[in-house]
Amino acid sequence: MILYPLYIDPGTGSMLFSIFFGVAATLYFLVRALIIKAKLMVSGGRGAVSSPERPYVIYSEGNQYWNVFKPVLDAFEKRKTALLYLSSSGDDPFFSQSYRHIRGEFIGEGNRAFARLNLLSARVVLMTTPGLDVYQLKRSKSVGHYAHILHAPSDATMYRLFGIDYFDSILLTGDYQAKDIRTLEIQRGLPEKKLVTVGCSYLDEYAKKIEQKKTEQNRTEQKKPEQKIEQPSGDEDHPFTVLVSPSWGKSALLSKYGARLLDPLVKAGWPVIVRPHPQSKKSEAAVLNSLALRYRDTANLEWDYERENTGSLARADIMISDFSGIIFDYMFLFDKPVMYVKGKIDLRPYDAGDLGENPAEELWQFRVLREAGVELGENFDTICAAIRGAADNPELKAARRRAKEEAWQYRGEAGERIAGFMISAAGDCNA
Repeated sequence: MILYPLYIDPGTGSMLFSIFFGVAATLYFLVRALIIKAKLMVSGGRGAVSSPERPYVIYSEGNQYWNVFKPVLDAFEKRKTALLYLSSSGDDPFFSQSYRHIRGEFIGEGNRAFARLNLLSARVVLMTTPGLDVYQLKRSKSVGHYAHILHAPSDATMYRLFGIDYFDSILLTGDYQAKDIRTLEIQRGLPEKKLVTVGCSYLDEYAKKIEQKKTEQNRTEQKKPEQKIEQPSGDEDHPFTVLVSPSWGKSALLSKYGARLLDPLVKAGWPVIVRPHPQSKKSEAAVLNSLALRYRDTANLEWDYERENTGSLARADIMISDFSGIIFDYMFLFDKPVMYVKGKIDLRPYDAGDLGENPAEELWQFRVLREAGVELGENFDTICAAIRGAADNPELKAARRRAKEEAWQYRGEAGERIAGFMISAAGDCNA
């Protein structure tokens, strides 16, 4: 009898290893939870939530959320208050920091991460991750309070269905976001959550970095000898740097239009930056791969997958987007014009789809786009002329300023306000 070596293809092997580690992690934390439970039974059940392993826990599902949480961590460090930071990114910038009062752990991704999170013991857990008690992410019986922090100054109902329904509190960037959350609570028979406006932590962080960079550039310019700068003649075609930065999904720009949108921009010879949504790598990889192949030899088109978006935002003269929250980063931080493709957005997969007969016309962010942006039609043959004609004007600037006042409240204060809320919520758990 001839014995052949066992062969497992890479895809199957990867899946098996994922299952193995997921099961192993689940068993480890399950045993750990049983030991804790046994100790509590011996002690008469005292302190399940009132004496947790860590009073405060923050979970980050990826290093792209570092700027959301950094101001909060800085506030806890300033208060000399212990906090546990859990991350699903092995290269999370947290691990290069030197906090004294904050401990961090890499807990892996997928099943491994959920096994750890579902058996947490803490008074307050803060996260940007939606879907608590909807999919794999379950509420731990040993957590007193789950808080969700909005990571975009746009409508809170643009999550996938039921994304924030089962949190105890939602931390808002602006007061306007509360109205639609309350509407959904009534429609779905949910108890009222705590809705607290704290501002936008990552915009605070970006604004600080941009100001620091401006200061450094000014110092460098002051040291350079004065040079005469020749102004371009009026006959030259201004080379607009165009940033295409969409959301993700079937209704988003790249999935819906792809090359139809990018071809005329590339043909114009202008610098084009394409910055896909972080979720696109997972949810529409085939679309990105197809476009990357199509433009692999195109000198004036580049792809931006950097963790921070400020580099591309600073370089761009104009943005083209759809319903992505990055629109407001661009408007609020750089005060530059935005063009958008309205199209037919299918809101049924989102919480917003349950708000009324025509929610796309009523949502805050679409109203702001109509007032502060320039709408593009779906015929992109004339897109270059539209860009040339989209020069900024006082009405657009005024609309951007109004939107910023509504959606980015308490500028520069978000980190302290979030930390203060967490400490207050922990006190309520003990009451």
